[in-house]
Amino acid sequence: MDRESIVSRLKNLTEESPREFGIMTPQHMVEHLILTVKLSYGRIQIPEFEPNEKQLMQKQALIYSDISFPRGIRAPGIGDQLLDLRFSDLDTAKLELLKSLDDYSTYFTSNPEAKTVHPRFGKLTHQEWELFHQKHFEHHFGQFGI
Repeated sequence: MDRESIVSRLKNLTEESPREFGIMTPQHMVEHLILTVKLSYGRIQIPEFEPNEKQLMQKQALIYSDISFPRGIRAPGIGDQLLDLRFSDLDTAKLELLKSLDDYSTYFTSNPEAKTVHPRFGKLTHQEWELFHQKHFEHHFGQFGI
């Protein structure tokens, strides 16, 4: 992931940025990305599991193909309700996202062979997380036209 591109695009995100799809506010979207990044470097841990055949097919389609994340896809375990906001404002959440990205980079620099658990796909390598994050960030940045 290109950190400078992320920084540049985040500068264009405000509380008033219009949503093109979905139910998240700009701050909910940033906080959702924070959680996902923290999952990817093990800061937030979920139990290990073996993905079923359907999950393996989804992993193959979403990570190893050129298709974009479909609009309306639901994050595992979240459902139709927005999570409570954890940060006082959008700018604070943006700073935490950038910190989380730095921590992610540091973790995989120190642990290049590590595999951490994705809530839908099971254990992913650093390269698989990179592919996932690129598409995931594009999906959510596109949600607000940034």
